[in-house]
Amino acid sequence: MQLEELGFSHWFQNKINSKNVSDYQIARVISVTKKSYIIRNGKNDVIAKLTGKLIFTAESKLDYPTVGDWVYAQYYDDDSLAIIHEIIPRKTILKRKTSEKRIKFQLLAANIDTAFIVQSLDANYNLRRLERYLVMINTANIHPIVLLSKSDLLSPSDVEEKQAGIHELMPNIQIIAFSNKSNFGLHQIIALLVPKETYCLLGSSGVGKTTLLNNLLGKAQFETQPIREKDGKGRHTTTRRQLNLLQNGAMLIDTPGIREIGNFGIESGINDTFDEIAELSKQCRYKNCSHTQEKDCAVLIALQNGTISHERYQNYEKMNKESACSDISYSKKRRKNKAFGKLYKSVMKDKAEQE
Repeated sequence: MQLEELGFSHWFQNKINSKNVSDYQIARVISVTKKSYIIRNGKNDVIAKLTGKLIFTAESKLDYPTVGDWVYAQYYDDDSLAIIHEIIPRKTILKRKTSEKRIKFQLLAANIDTAFIVQSLDANYNLRRLERYLVMINTANIHPIVLLSKSDLLSPSDVEEKQAGIHELMPNIQIIAFSNKSNFGLHQIIALLVPKETYCLLGSSGVGKTTLLNNLLGKAQFETQPIREKDGKGRHTTTRRQLNLLQNGAMLIDTPGIREIGNFGIESGINDTFDEIAELSKQCRYKNCSHTQEKDCAVLIALQNGTISHERYQNYEKMNKESACSDISYSKKRRKNKAFGKLYKSVMKDKAEQE
């Protein structure tokens, strides 16, 4: 198997460092656990660790590899073990703010071409949650597609009504309703999968992501669990992120179920997701209009006359405030960490000179 078959396109070819290529091999991260990685170089899947320099110089989790990354690696012991030295520049990076009070984020996957947002047509169906996913995906400049699972639970007319509800807010987004139980709509999903392209599945636990992956793989490779009857919520089946090669040559990453979707640094993603509000804001009297109380605010006027729904406006405002607050806190944290890093290096340098 060649690297091109794993998605190594001209875009990445133009980003590589010629010196690194002579010293190391190029490989793709296909699986991530807490303590190690599995990488693939076109020949073998090998367990890999990080070099001490990479760990020491990392300023945040963004500086660590994630599933989908391309890396420079050095192989040892007859190619049975590898050390990751550096990450090749990323085309896209998908991340979310964790649910903790402290400002942290979780890397979900890198170098994704298309993200499938999976919502089931039961209690999980939620337009506000869908908007949050879209903000995260649009911020990463990744192409989004909505998959509505468990279509067998509703009549065809009810399914069409749900799709129409999404298109009313997002007219241009592609939506496919499907059923893992009856295989309805699966052929439409398969038709979207292009060889050498990388896709990922996003959604809450219990919406059918792992079952869909098994169906696309053509075998029950990954364990699935039923949803809880008392609240209709799913159990975490996928505990790690892993890149899977499908029969037609496309690659699909299944991610653990996300219960809370926090975002920050998402101005572009918000504007792309709430494009009608972004367009209206250009008509406001003030350029820095907050759309909350200003006179001649085009957004508030549209809210009053029903052009924008109250629920959509509330979600827009809520995510803007969350993002602004997190951005400030995260910037302070980064400055503090950099200052500590400089102090540590200075102390170690002085110690070395004294010895």
